[in-house]
Amino acid sequence: MGEAERQIVKVSSSIAEIDADAWDALANPDPAVHNPFVSHAFLDALEKAGTVDVRSGWIPQHLTADDDAGLCAAMPLYLKTHSRGEYVFDHGWAEAFARAGGQYYPKLQVAVPFTPVPGPRLLTRPGKSARHGLQLLAAGCVTLAEKLDASSVHMTFLTKPEWEALGKLGFLQRIDQQFHWINAGYRSFDDFLATLASRKRKAIRKERAAALDNDISIELKSGRDITEADWDAFYEFYMDTGSRKWGRPYLNRTFFSLIGAAMPERVLLILAKQAGRYVAGALNFIGGDCLYGRYWGEIGHHPFLHFEVCYYQAIDYAIAHGLARVEAGAQGEHKLARGYMPTETYSAHFIADAGLRRAVENYLAREREAVRESAELLSAYGPFKKSGGGA
Repeated sequence: MGEAERQIVKVSSSIAEIDADAWDALANPDPAVHNPFVSHAFLDALEKAGTVDVRSGWIPQHLTADDDAGLCAAMPLYLKTHSRGEYVFDHGWAEAFARAGGQYYPKLQVAVPFTPVPGPRLLTRPGKSARHGLQLLAAGCVTLAEKLDASSVHMTFLTKPEWEALGKLGFLQRIDQQFHWINAGYRSFDDFLATLASRKRKAIRKERAAALDNDISIELKSGRDITEADWDAFYEFYMDTGSRKWGRPYLNRTFFSLIGAAMPERVLLILAKQAGRYVAGALNFIGGDCLYGRYWGEIGHHPFLHFEVCYYQAIDYAIAHGLARVEAGAQGEHKLARGYMPTETYSAHFIADAGLRRAVENYLAREREAVRESAELLSAYGPFKKSGGGA
């Protein structure tokens, strides 16, 4: 009997049904490049907090495969009834299909909910069987889409090798961009500033000084040092800023307590205090080689404080802890002037309807070219000295 015949593919309606150690062995086999968002603890916190369920329109359908040695492949998979919380926008595709008389929802989404962070999505056992595991997961989610009468499968914020492999399997390929800060072996923040053009260097120094005007101080808290009172303060910022910018935010207060308890060594809170009260904060996650900036909020208006808390403090931390990069989330060309350079992100898409698939395929070909042209143009306007240095 061959290896493929011994494998059993299953669908789980909750990540809690899957053994945590077995999942994590696939998700993060190398501690040096640990990605906290695909860990069992993070996905479990989303579900336990009630932010991912039938009511939210993120219905867990996690796909796993077992062989004689145990869990050999897995993916975080959700049945979606909308396109919110994904950060790879397909609203135009949905509207076009609806105008043509089609039904775009439900669809399947391979993703970390509400988290535009690149990382592994098709989790396979390292070694010779990894390629087969990826093919098994790709075929499995397409089969599940057919059974659930879903219009499509979307795998977002993939690694580039996953994206390339899925392209060879016939998935449509999409690229976008984020802005990441790359650590070129800097010894200090001033060492980083020395690689910038004089005007950019002076601007950053002025921003950092202005951010701390009016007796604002910065505190970094991680691990068990983060208290429930700290989470209360941060959640107030998160709700206030999120509600003003995007409507009701996706996460609830329970989620933050759960991740603080389940993965304290991966959590970093950067808080700004004024007159004995916290007035702003950013939540970061610590990976094996990266600091991931995720959620930000503030009470009131404090000029340049967002840049200090979210970007410059993150760079300071990455340098001090020898991290290779800082990923500060989706969007934001304003990050360019602060040393965060354009970086491609990847997604892959299966669309069942032949007509919609052709239309999307043609659109993606043009979009890929436009994204890459934009990245080249933006890079030319980066803050680094033209003689070299930087990302």
